[in-house]
Order: sequence, then structure tokens, then C-alpha cells
Amino acid sequence: MFGSSGQVFVYNKTKETFLAFRVNIADSVAGRLIGLLGRRSLKPDSGVWIVPANAIHTIGMMFSFDVVMIDKNFRVVSVKELVKPFRVILPKLRAESVIELPAHTIFRSRTEVGDELVIDRYEARNIPKPVSAANADQVVSGSRQGIQV
Repeated sequence: MFGSSGQVFVYNKTKETFLAFRVNIADSVAGRLIGLLGRRSLKPDSGVWIVPANAIHTIGMMFSFDVVMIDKNFRVVSVKELVKPFRVILPKLRAESVIELPAHTIFRSRTEVGDELVIDRYEARNIPKPVSAANADQVVSGSRQGIQV
């Protein structure tokens, strides 16, 4: 969907709260297999979006984290808080992907089954440069030409 690189943000449209701002996309075979393995923790406002996936395991993990499973329309179909290491989350038939988030994210964002999420990339936008005083005078005087009072 978004390609194998980059980051997205996850926003709970139903509750009008952000879940995370820097979520890595794991949509390759290697990315899905590795997920959070080898990490000691998740930074606040980060996570991993595993696409496609409808189940996960935490074998080899070193920390607890929250799990949100979503369907193809980005509706939450399952939430699991504080999933501990060496656990298996069984498949949810309606789930199309899984978002692994720092512990307590589900509680803080008030996310629950049925909520609609927005997952999107940040877009770089050009910020208009301020008009200098010299240019502003030229623009104003130029716009006054042809106006008779």
C-alpha cells in the first residue's frame, strides 16, 4: 500500500486522538518476520504496522507493548493491551493488518473495537517565504498604478 520504506502516522478518527506519529511499515516478508525483534523498547509515538497480518507472536521480545488489529477499511477489530513477551496472539479473521505500539497507547488514545483509524504519510509542504519590506513596497506601489483618486 505505502511501499516498503518510510513512516506513517496513525490517527483515531472516531476518538480524535493520535496513536503514534512515527510508525514504520513492515510490508515485506523480512519486515513482517522481524517486526520488533531485537529491540529493547519502542520509542514514544512510534510503532510498527505489519501488512498483511492477522496474528502475531512475541517470542524473543524483550518488552510488553499494545496491539491494534484493523480490517481493510482501517476499522479496529481487536485491541490487546500490554502484550507480554513469549505470547501468541491468535488470528482474527477480519484483521488485515496489525499495529504494534508502545505500552499504554490504547489506554491513552481510548481506542476500542469499532473505531475508525486514519493511516497516512506525512506530506512535505512548501512554506511560502515572507515578502521582504522592499518587495512589499513594490507590490503595493505597482498595484496602485492606474488607480485615480
